[in-house]
Amino acid sequence: MDNHNNIHSLEMKFQSKIDAEVKIEPKDWMPEAYRKTLIRQISQHAHSEIVGMLPEGNWILRAPSLRRKVALLAKVQDEAGHGLYLYSAAETLGISREELFEQLITGKAKYSSIFNYPTLSWADIGAVGWLVDGAAIMNQVMLTRTSYGPYARAMVRICKEESFHQRQGYEILISLSRGTEEQKKMLQDAVDRWWWPALMMFGPNDSASTHSEQSLKWKIKRKSNDELRQDFIDATVLQANYLGVKLPDPNLKWNEERGHYDFGDINWEEFWAVVNGNGPCNKLRLKARKKAQEEGAWVREAAMAHAEKRAKRKAEKVA
Repeated sequence: MDNHNNIHSLEMKFQSKIDAEVKIEPKDWMPEAYRKTLIRQISQHAHSEIVGMLPEGNWILRAPSLRRKVALLAKVQDEAGHGLYLYSAAETLGISREELFEQLITGKAKYSSIFNYPTLSWADIGAVGWLVDGAAIMNQVMLTRTSYGPYARAMVRICKEESFHQRQGYEILISLSRGTEEQKKMLQDAVDRWWWPALMMFGPNDSASTHSEQSLKWKIKRKSNDELRQDFIDATVLQANYLGVKLPDPNLKWNEERGHYDFGDINWEEFWAVVNGNGPCNKLRLKARKKAQEEGAWVREAAMAHAEKRAKRKAEKVA
């Protein structure tokens, strides 16, 4: 009974810190469920950054100009850095990076469903920047105020770089919108294919989300899936109008009473199929990560051997 009372007291103090907007730090006491929720969310975020390099890296050698090539290369490099920041944040919760990688390549851990769709044309790179990174920013700006300190601090820099990525993608699409009829068709085709998967990025509807309510209470999240999705749609419609593209939703219209855009039903069967490993590129993405893990083993082993050798020399000098 005393232990139960003690845990209850710790939970009360923990929640009072969160309610007072005091950041939770790695050495602070936290409920085990809070720690596990953060590991799941941060690792999923980290995996998404790393896997997200694949559909864009596919176009680095095929970019239409040196300027485009350099910008895309920089973006992919940024995403690798984002993954490293986030893996480091997850490690502060007591899980090793090796375990995180193992969860990814075995399929135990998830990553964003959006990266299981193929990039079929150069316009797709613009659409990914505009829609995918735009959706990511909508979610990640909220995470700069998340209750866990290391995660919130990592997100500050990530959001700055994601904002650049979104502008880069939109600028690609503006160029295509002012090009030939073939380029305009390519632009519209890309938007048609990426619009609905981008809306799915925010996760299932709040009524179907198993984690959303508790995450909001703990202030891991600041807005629900549906709120973020609505914010994204409201902001993106005006950008689409400027591009001169038609968003592929016949039910999309402004609702004066709500002060928001109404939109059509999302195909959640497709969403869950992709999440559960049956998307267009799921197997390809995991195969690429497994190959990288295997072929990079010698680098990790050499780095560890070097670190151990330096530590041994340092210990000998002290002795």
